[in-house]
Amino acid sequence: MADFDPTPLSTSLPKAPHISRGRMVLLFSVMLVTAAGNTAMQSVMPSIGTALGVADVWISLAYTWSALLWVICAPLWARRSDHRGRKSMMAVGLVGFIASMALCGLMLWFGLAGLLSATATLILFAAARSLYGGFGSAAPPAVQAYVASRTPRAERTQALALIASSFGLGTVIGPALAPLLIFPAVGLPGPFFAFAAIAVVVLVALRLRLPNDAPSYAARGVVVAAPFSASSNSSLAGDDESDDTPADAEGRGPPSAGDIPRLKWQDPRLRPWLIAGLLGGHAQAATLGIIGFFILDRLGLRGDPTAGAGPIGLVLMAGAIATLLAQWGLIPMLKLGPRASTMWGVALAATGTIIFAVSYDLHAISLGFAIASLGFGLYRPGFTSGASLAVTRKEQGQVGGMVASVNGAAYVFAPAIGVWLYGHHPVIGFSAICALCLAVYVLGWRQLTHDRDLMLDQR
Repeated sequence: MADFDPTPLSTSLPKAPHISRGRMVLLFSVMLVTAAGNTAMQSVMPSIGTALGVADVWISLAYTWSALLWVICAPLWARRSDHRGRKSMMAVGLVGFIASMALCGLMLWFGLAGLLSATATLILFAAARSLYGGFGSAAPPAVQAYVASRTPRAERTQALALIASSFGLGTVIGPALAPLLIFPAVGLPGPFFAFAAIAVVVLVALRLRLPNDAPSYAARGVVVAAPFSASSNSSLAGDDESDDTPADAEGRGPPSAGDIPRLKWQDPRLRPWLIAGLLGGHAQAATLGIIGFFILDRLGLRGDPTAGAGPIGLVLMAGAIATLLAQWGLIPMLKLGPRASTMWGVALAATGTIIFAVSYDLHAISLGFAIASLGFGLYRPGFTSGASLAVTRKEQGQVGGMVASVNGAAYVFAPAIGVWLYGHHPVIGFSAICALCLAVYVLGWRQLTHDRDLMLDQR
């Protein structure tokens, strides 16, 4: 009995250090600057394409390679952050973003100044943009894992929600600031240089103020959808499978509880939700690909592209605010389940698309796009949570990767295809979007599991 230690076992375990407010602001800024920079780019690219005199579809195709690289590279960076450290992966992501934005702005400035042909400008822009898809995708999963590995379960949801909100806030700030960053010396590429400079400041602060990795709790880097648009999915999921067992000195968590069966895409529990995500995601991506060019056409701004950045930014900002209203307000307030949220979402999205498709003034276009964005803001969390609830807790990591792949896949070709159809005739483009929304609604009516059954299925 002489060797008995009366100290409770729980007090012998190291406690997770709380992330200070200053460090949370820094992590928040990493996510915010990338989301804001990308949506600012969306505000000016239709005007830049018009000024260069190239077909709208080629502007949309310039994003395709970057989106494809994000889908391929994001899972690789997420796994690498689990072994090489979160801080270093955040730095890689920021460097990729800075290099991409600066080079994209430079190539576009050369093109607008007549130093490069329109074709060469777009090719070099796409090459520079690929730096973001290839390397910028390293930052979001590293930020999520950094926060998750330093907060106990009781505080993790709130901390991750705060970080996730940076994406949403960035989609509002980007379009709002874009028209103000069109400086006389550089013109329309101004937002590219401005956000590259802001990201440099964030990178320096990250290097100086964020401590190196020594997490107290295990967490995996989770793949996050790219902020390609004002309505991109920005949710950051916590690591539901991890417990509050402290990590070892190298940051490794507790050993695996056993082999988990590999989920298949044809799994009958998941298939309807994934199909809904793919169809609805293509509708959303096509809408966001079209909207900038549509505003230039309906407001008669093709002859003065510089004047188009302000209206486009205003409409994108209205859509971003509506998306946040749906995700931060309506879903919690109305307690919508996955099926209801998905079906109501695509119904509103189709309604909003019809409204702005027949509009001819900025107010009506903004209202229609806001309604469509409100719908997509309801739909996306609906299908995501439905897929999550359809499988067991041990399968959450796998289903998260599948959902992220579906989200990313929608932005590879859908924007360009949507613009191509719109270029043939606006009715064709908008009809295709409404048809995709209708397909999701019919699928939901016939095949998606009722919310009551999802909630009763305790897994």
